[in-house]
Amino acid sequence: MSATPVLEARGLVKRYPGAPSNAVDGLSLSVREGICFGLLGPNGAGKTTTIEIMEGILAADAGEVLYRGAKAGAEFRERSGIQFQQTALQEHLTVREVLDLFGRLYPREAPREELVRLCELGDFLDRDARKLSGGQRQRVLLAVALVNDPDVLFLDEPTTGLDPQARRNFWDLVRAIKARGKTALLTTHYMDEAYALCDEIAIVDRGRILAAGPPDRLLKEHFDGVTIELPREDAKVPAELAGAARERGGVVEVLVSDVEWALDALRGEGSRLTHVAVRPRTLEDLFLHLTGRGLRE
Repeated sequence: MSATPVLEARGLVKRYPGAPSNAVDGLSLSVREGICFGLLGPNGAGKTTTIEIMEGILAADAGEVLYRGAKAGAEFRERSGIQFQQTALQEHLTVREVLDLFGRLYPREAPREELVRLCELGDFLDRDARKLSGGQRQRVLLAVALVNDPDVLFLDEPTTGLDPQARRNFWDLVRAIKARGKTALLTTHYMDEAYALCDEIAIVDRGRILAAGPPDRLLKEHFDGVTIELPREDAKVPAELAGAARERGGVVEVLVSDVEWALDALRGEGSRLTHVAVRPRTLEDLFLHLTGRGLRE
């Protein structure tokens, strides 16, 4: 594997007319070949703008995008694939005809039988594309993104709106694609999805990267301890734990490093521990720790 990153962003800046600040503010990141890289951030953080600049859809005000060490241009557009959040497919076409249509747009096309097998399209290849389930449609859109046999695949929130089974099936497809040596750049709001699929992540807010690296390494760097969870009606948090406690969805979470001491303190304050749970810190904890808990528009 080459030491040169397959994809790199250097000092990207983007400001929209009339905006009070930069949407992307000097952002740099590096993506190694053959990994799944996750770009995470709250609404308005700048991740979509960053992705669109890296895809070549949007021009940056400053900075550059490099593909295998050279400025990304026509070659990169031919060697990359994109699965957008929403893609309008031509009406009255079967899945087979959709693949034929998009395949003609590129000088190089992935072997059709391999694409059908990889994305599990065989059972509905001759079905009208308008009559697909959500999960089937996402598999077709993934196949469209792979139709030119790309080196780099952009996946923009690909499982939004899918049921849990369809999401997990899609995860298996992404793992199979990565096993073939492809590089994936994923945006998602699902922290469990990022943890399951991504070798490396970058958490973005206000156009800048707050933290980047392998998920487990970042968790170890930012946290020491575990989370105690108990129902709100059971929780009586003592003063010495008040700063480490938060409530979310009817559950009180207490972030602690000494579990036994914390449980004794909760019990001593009158908390009922019948339904208590102790879990390790997660990417969601890290995400909220770095970006805050306020709602974003």
